[in-house]
Amino acid sequence: MDVTKMDAADVMATWEADDLRVRAKLGPAGITSPSKMVSMSGKELFDAMFAGELPSPPIGETLDFIPIRIEDGHALFQGRPGKQHYNPLGSVHGGWFCTILDSAVACAIHSTLPAGKGYTTLEIKVNMIRALTKAIPLVRAEANIIHVGRQTATAEGRIVGADGKLYAHATTTCLIFDMQ
Repeated sequence: MDVTKMDAADVMATWEADDLRVRAKLGPAGITSPSKMVSMSGKELFDAMFAGELPSPPIGETLDFIPIRIEDGHALFQGRPGKQHYNPLGSVHGGWFCTILDSAVACAIHSTLPAGKGYTTLEIKVNMIRALTKAIPLVRAEANIIHVGRQTATAEGRIVGADGKLYAHATTTCLIFDMQ
């Protein structure tokens, strides 16, 4: 969605509706068994998760973010930065930025992997451009793959607000491995 062509209130209303739609279908937080994961491609796994057939990742419950869409080298997460995420200086801790971005960039990569392949983050670089506080009720982490090879993959992501402001951006390198 191009937020530059809508005002922030319209964007926020759309994001809130997306949040309700996705949460209504996601299963409860939990862990997918390794045997189930190894039998599914990344796309199949995410399709099953969005259909409520597999559990949603517990980290989203802990840090109040959810996946909105994950497909074909692209991932979109949405989160609610709140006071519970604050550092001692009174703004959202950098770890929150990093975690939602790591989730988005890694899932963009995972969405392209065949059954039997897994990944782990080797490196993530996050630049925080401006502070987040509870005054910004909802943000999105958008991610796209840059390259997926046989052993490594790279992706980039950004956190944006409903007003189109950039809050952070990141790049990642992931190691791809056989899960069997």
